[in-house]
Amino acid sequence: MSSDLGVVFGLALLAMLNPSLVAATTVMLLLPRPRSLMLAYLLGAYMTAITVGLVIVFALEGSSFASTAKRTVSPSENIAVGAVLLLVAIVLQTGRDAPVRERRQRRKEAKAHAGEAREPWAERMLGRGSTTLAFAVGAVLSFPGVSYLTALGRIAKVNPGTVPTVALVIGFCLIQLLPLELPLLGYAFAPERTQRAIESFRAWVARNGRRAVTVAASVLGVLLIVRGVVGAW
Repeated sequence: MSSDLGVVFGLALLAMLNPSLVAATTVMLLLPRPRSLMLAYLLGAYMTAITVGLVIVFALEGSSFASTAKRTVSPSENIAVGAVLLLVAIVLQTGRDAPVRERRQRRKEAKAHAGEAREPWAERMLGRGSTTLAFAVGAVLSFPGVSYLTALGRIAKVNPGTVPTVALVIGFCLIQLLPLELPLLGYAFAPERTQRAIESFRAWVARNGRRAVTVAASVLGVLLIVRGVVGAW
């Protein structure tokens, strides 16, 4: 049971890196009323993520899906994913993705020149500065993704009881929405320091974002390969 709960925790951390959530948070931080917008988005996200998560996990308990969740990742899968991550790290480190980035940049510039470039739907809605729209966007974008569905399957397999199940689902949602919750807590208790920290983080990402991704992919790739090799023995 403890290993399953550990997997759920890890999946929650992975879900926290949702690009849509990170992008939405960044957009709202740049708008005139970031606190009210983020709070509205967060409430919409809570409503969808928790409600739908509870419906799914209780529907899965005792089902064939829950029993299939007992299958663990095989050593060969760990090695394969680790190798892919190392390949990504090598490509980023050596700059061999430069032609792809250049083609993407040319297409982006061509669309901008032709007047076809448009921001993603969520960013356009949030850019209007309406708390009602922020709530709606948070609700729409917070339906369970792959990580959340996998975690729900694990919880259903363990079947710890009604109250612990509800607590696990709420805990997962709290973790995956940390990119929104942390700035709100910062704005509540130390608004000026939070703003300075956010600006410093943006500057750091602009300078070191590529290097950080390369290091993370390398470390995770090595760990997965080692785990796969050990598991095969």
